[in-house]
Amino acid sequence: MQKDIILLGGGGHCKSVIDVIEQEGSFQIKGVLDVAEKLGQEVMGYPIIGTEEDLPAWLKETSFALVTVGQVRSSTLRMKLYEKIKAAGGQLPLIISPKAYVSPHAQIGEGSIVMHGACVNAGARVGANAIINSQSLVEHDAHIGDHCHISTGAIINGDCRVGNYVLIGSRAALRQGISIADEVLIGMGSVVLHDITEPGIYAGNPLRKLGRVDNQT
Repeated sequence: MQKDIILLGGGGHCKSVIDVIEQEGSFQIKGVLDVAEKLGQEVMGYPIIGTEEDLPAWLKETSFALVTVGQVRSSTLRMKLYEKIKAAGGQLPLIISPKAYVSPHAQIGEGSIVMHGACVNAGARVGANAIINSQSLVEHDAHIGDHCHISTGAIINGDCRVGNYVLIGSRAALRQGISIADEVLIGMGSVVLHDITEPGIYAGNPLRKLGRVDNQT
C-alpha cells in the first residue's frame, strides 16, 4: 500500500524527484509546498498546496515529507527545510530509484535520494538529506556527509571522505582516498587529486580555489 508524502520545493529538481518516486512506487505524492505566488499551480500534475509554513498542518495528514529543493551552490535551504520537517515530527524516507544500484552493504541516511542510473557500491556510506544524482558513482568504502549533492555523472572513487554541505559538480572526479572538508563546492568537470582541507569553491584541472561558497560564515 502506498503512503502519502509531501514534497518541499517545486522547481526543476522536484520534477526529477517526482519521476523517481513514481518509478519506485512506495509513495503517493499528496502535493508540493512552495512559495505563495505558486499556490494553485501544478508540478507534473501534482498541486502546489501551500508554503513551508503549512508543513505542520499537512504532517497531521501524512507523516512523510521530502526536501525537493535542488542544491546548486549552497546547501542552506535544503538543510533548513530538512530541519523544519524534523522539528514538526515528520519522517524523511530514503528514496532509491529502481534504475539505480545500491549495494546491500552500503548505508544511506534519511531524506536522501539516489536517482536513475546512480551506483552506491559496497561499504559506502552516505549521510542524511543527500542527493546522489543521475549516473553518479559512489565507490566502495567512500563516505559522503550530510546535506551533500553528488551531481550528474560525478565520480567519487573508493575510500574518499567527503564532508558535510559539499557539492561535487557534474562529471567531476575524485582520486581514490581523497578527503574533502565541509562546505566545499567542486566545479563541473574538475579533477581532484589531493585533499581539500579548507572550505571554498574549487574548479579545474589542475584544481584551484576560486572563492567562498554561499553558506560560509
